[in-house]
Amino acid sequence: MSVISDTNEIGRALELASQSLLLTSPNPRVGCVITDPDGNVLGKGHTQRAGGPHAEIMALRDALSKGHSVNGATAYVTLEPCAHQGRTGPCCDAMIAAGIQRVVVTNTDPNPLVAGQGFARMRAAGIEVVVLPPDDPLAIQSRELNIGFFSRMIRKRPWVRVKIAASLDGKTALANGASQWITSPEARADGHAWRAQACMVLTGIGTVLADNPKLDVRLVDTPRQPTVALVDNCLELPLDARLFIAGRPLYIWATGQNDHQLSELEARGTKVFVRPGSHGRVDLAAMLQDMARLEVNELHVEAGHRLNGALIEAGLVDEFLIYLAPKLLGQGRDMASFGPLTELSQAVPLVFQSTQMVGPDLRVLARVQGRDQF
Repeated sequence: MSVISDTNEIGRALELASQSLLLTSPNPRVGCVITDPDGNVLGKGHTQRAGGPHAEIMALRDALSKGHSVNGATAYVTLEPCAHQGRTGPCCDAMIAAGIQRVVVTNTDPNPLVAGQGFARMRAAGIEVVVLPPDDPLAIQSRELNIGFFSRMIRKRPWVRVKIAASLDGKTALANGASQWITSPEARADGHAWRAQACMVLTGIGTVLADNPKLDVRLVDTPRQPTVALVDNCLELPLDARLFIAGRPLYIWATGQNDHQLSELEARGTKVFVRPGSHGRVDLAAMLQDMARLEVNELHVEAGHRLNGALIEAGLVDEFLIYLAPKLLGQGRDMASFGPLTELSQAVPLVFQSTQMVGPDLRVLARVQGRDQF
């Protein structure tokens, strides 16, 4: 098989993986294409909901449903086939049993339960395994699609994305707190699409008391709703808050324990973590470690300037998703409150990942410099 053909088929597999963007949490988004020696596609698929079939199994089933034998075939997969018994069986064993002769993969699975073991088992069974170099554009694209999964497995914390809607002069609300709506309906729908791909949405008690948000996905279609988290130092969450949605998990991080409020919250199925930090604040680093144990890959933050600033000061933000409206608000509330800095060298260095018009607004995706090097 030629390098060009391999590239084309991995490209197809990545397109399939992207179709599982809103579906697989907490599992990685993976696509698989199986071809015969002449390059004809025999089967294809992508990972389903957690507990459902992985991409390789979907592709094998697709080939079987079409009456194709995959004996001697090549499989193109966007992540190393798993080698452990989790919610489903090992995909590497399924590839071996099916008679796959060659496997081309973009990345090694960072999960310590896999981490090269899938490759080893397939090679021991006589399968030729080709792994793209880490700097290959397709390997980078595949890793980006699963950056939250890689973050959780390697750094033991989620990938943290802070979403902000602001005026061109950087204000997220008027001085009196009015903020609905600074950006356009198009920008709000786009923000919901990003919210939908996250495992968990985080806000602070100040935002809840001011706006009483639901923080669900309403403006785009989604097969699943992200869970919701709240930083609430003193457990002030009103028991009639709109965050309480039947069947949706709600997690709260606090600095102390109010026994009466705690029992009321737990009666509603809420899980409360007590993680006191310095200056009467929640230990945000410990919070992220808790979230990783909850299998959160991507954390989507929609909070006010205080929590945004605290996350920045703690060095825990990985990237910013900012919608800038073509208007000026003058005095008002800032994107984030931190500092003051005494030298320009202390500024948080960012790299623009992308800029795009969304309706009349400008969407900016900016990543903290070097944060994806793990």
